[in-house]
Amino acid sequence: MTLPPAEVLAAWGWADADLEPITGGLINATFAVRRGGEPIAVVQKLHTVFGPDVNLDIDAVTTHLAAHGLETPRLIRTRDGAAWAENGGCWRALSWVDGHTIHKVPVDNPHYAATGGELVGRFHRAVADLDHRYHFTRAGVHDTALHLQRLRDRLASAVAPDEPATVTEARALGVEILAAAETLPPLPETARRHVHGDLKISNVMFRPGPRAVCLLDLDTVGLGTLAFELGDAMRSWCNPHLEDHNTARFELSIFAAAMGAWREVAGALATRDELTSVVSGLETVCVELAARFCVDVFDDAYFGWDPARFRSRREHDLVRARGQLTLGASVREQRDAALAIMLG
Repeated sequence: MTLPPAEVLAAWGWADADLEPITGGLINATFAVRRGGEPIAVVQKLHTVFGPDVNLDIDAVTTHLAAHGLETPRLIRTRDGAAWAENGGCWRALSWVDGHTIHKVPVDNPHYAATGGELVGRFHRAVADLDHRYHFTRAGVHDTALHLQRLRDRLASAVAPDEPATVTEARALGVEILAAAETLPPLPETARRHVHGDLKISNVMFRPGPRAVCLLDLDTVGLGTLAFELGDAMRSWCNPHLEDHNTARFELSIFAAAMGAWREVAGALATRDELTSVVSGLETVCVELAARFCVDVFDDAYFGWDPARFRSRREHDLVRARGQLTLGASVREQRDAALAIMLG
């Protein structure tokens, strides 16, 4: 990652601070700001998919969370009072929160899932009375039909004489993804609520115990349904393999721990349709993300990738697309059991 320009750090008075890249995110470039070896803040360069005004939403939402007693990173304004700095892109600063993140929930320690579910429930209870009109909204997020159509468009594209082998493989995989989409259960019409929007397990900060203490990466806050909010969370939490593996499975014990804890805290907020929609949303988002990864094999433009393990973004995307399709099939096999957990 390219380090922030000196002018960016100077905007917050950190020109003499040390920087350390924080890896693991797929979108934004993130750096820890340290003085005397101690972390004092985080600086991020936003991906162009986010408009700068998203920082105003983060400021409003985190102020509301803090007022409700939740620990959260807070937006740090520049010395001039600006919510971000422009220098070859949009840069922002957030307060540092001590803790650690994980990239998968250990099957032998479902307490990670339980404490995470409890925290997400407290988040949903806190934002239930939030009164905020969002300045920035990402178009097409969890628009499953749109992502599937983009995949159809790529599959219909002409085969170039020098087409990479990964793209050829993506054409065959794309057909499988579209076939799986035909078997998805219907999603009921439910209310749109204030949601985090990207509750993958690596966006939960833990401290020893383990104890989930706060949610990270709030660029995706907005209005959405519990079907995709919790469905996408469980897609991440309940797969004991990482996203960059061909193999995947839905671990029902993790689902039970997480959703049981969430229901104890916030279940009273949800209707029966919302509770059942979480399972449908979970299966849907697996297929949707498989389609998105597959599209990026063609486009080679969006998702971050690991050059230490893969020769190209396309190769990494292809593996992730296969894994998500496999995970969706595993959810389908255990759909009835998951529904029983949601309905108690």
